Amino acid sequence: MNERIERDSMGEVRLPAEVYYGAQTQRAVENFPIALAPLPPKMIQALGLVKWACASANEELGLLGKKLAPEQIAALKTAALEVADGQMADQFPIDIYQTGSGTSSNMNVNEVVSNRAIELCGGDRFDMKKPIHPNDHVNMGQSTNDIFPTAIHVAGAQVLRNGLIPALKACADVLYAKAQEWADVLKIGRTHLADATPMTLGQEFSGLARQMELAAEDARNAEAALYELPAGGTAVGSGINTHPKFAAEVARFLAEKTGIPFREAANHFEANAQRTGVVRCHALLKAIAVTLMNVANNIRWLGSGPRCGFHEISLPDLQPGSSIMPGKVNPVLCESMIQVAARVMGNDSTIAVCGATGGQFQLNITMPLMSAVLLESVELMARCTAVFTGRCVSGLAANREKCESAVEQSLSMVTSLNPYIGYERAAALAKEAFKTGKTIRELCLEKEVLPPDVLAQALDPMKMTRPLTE
Repeated sequence: MNERIERDSMGEVRLPAEVYYGAQTQRAVENFPIALAPLPPKMIQALGLVKWACASANEELGLLGKKLAPEQIAALKTAALEVADGQMADQFPIDIYQTGSGTSSNMNVNEVVSNRAIELCGGDRFDMKKPIHPNDHVNMGQSTNDIFPTAIHVAGAQVLRNGLIPALKACADVLYAKAQEWADVLKIGRTHLADATPMTLGQEFSGLARQMELAAEDARNAEAALYELPAGGTAVGSGINTHPKFAAEVARFLAEKTGIPFREAANHFEANAQRTGVVRCHALLKAIAVTLMNVANNIRWLGSGPRCGFHEISLPDLQPGSSIMPGKVNPVLCESMIQVAARVMGNDSTIAVCGATGGQFQLNITMPLMSAVLLESVELMARCTAVFTGRCVSGLAANREKCESAVEQSLSMVTSLNPYIGYERAAALAKEAFKTGKTIRELCLEKEVLPPDVLAQALDPMKMTRPLTE
């Protein structure tokens, strides 16, 4: 492999000849062969976007113009946007488990943007004089301590807004459509896994739809937890070496670019030191995961069978389900979603520990891990929900006969007789019906519990699906 030699404040470093990054990145590559996996692409892209916003703010405030020519400033901003667009993705090799502030990755981006900007200006990116310098220009007015967490917020808010929120909303819409379609499909309800009073399949699915609707609301609140940006706090929150208007300008540029209402942190000492916004955000992601697991499990159970389970709905046949049992088909997308939800619940424990014990005094030292975990949770749920909706929920079909066959057999039909004969007598009838194998209707007719016309009205299962009317 061809190599080149660069120098930093610690001395010489050998690195691959053609890479855009420099000495500090190479040191980190050598120091952290841990997960053998770099930061998520969305995090690198967010760092690029933040670098563009910082350069734009410094240009607006007249600071970069004192150091660089207009074409150099334009090249710096272009290079940062190239990173934000996902270009040169192979130039960001540093492991997730690196220095806890994310300094290595911040410098990785600084070096790449610097060298690419020099190249865009027609210069030699290997020139050690660095006319567009990674620290002095790309990192102007910044510290890793405020910029890395700013990028976490930007990346998290973007994947929530563009991925998870629309996926949850789409799933809720499809579930509501199923609820309307099945509004007249009678079935038996179940509480404690035991037979309960009748309801409609539409009512059951309206409940699932509302769960997903609330999950989308949780996702919107999770996004809002990330709106305050630490940029401008620099090393410890005091804003040393930055312009007093820098923080507000960075937030403004990011808000205008993304359409997300980012704003300057209310208190930069808190914003630098703690990752409360990420902890709050992920707590809501855990709540969404609980919903996803519950919805997937309910659909899985309702489709169980086909002959020896509930089988009140049919799930789309997607793939063979067994290597030994011919014809077996499994609820594979429900199982996929359950696993995703389990992963997110585990991720929340990681975020909680990082938030609670990772932040001492003026800095949290678990931020690369927090960024990776947060983005993994959002992106897993976004992709899984979209697939679950398109390939499972959209294709669900009601098995009307199977739903309705259990209604008449249910002992809970006796519940509607409470207003006529009282709880104690109704309970005795239920026990006798179970012992004799008769339905509640058959037993009541045999014992002449009520006149036939009154009994017919009282045991009308569709009336049992709604409150009493006068």
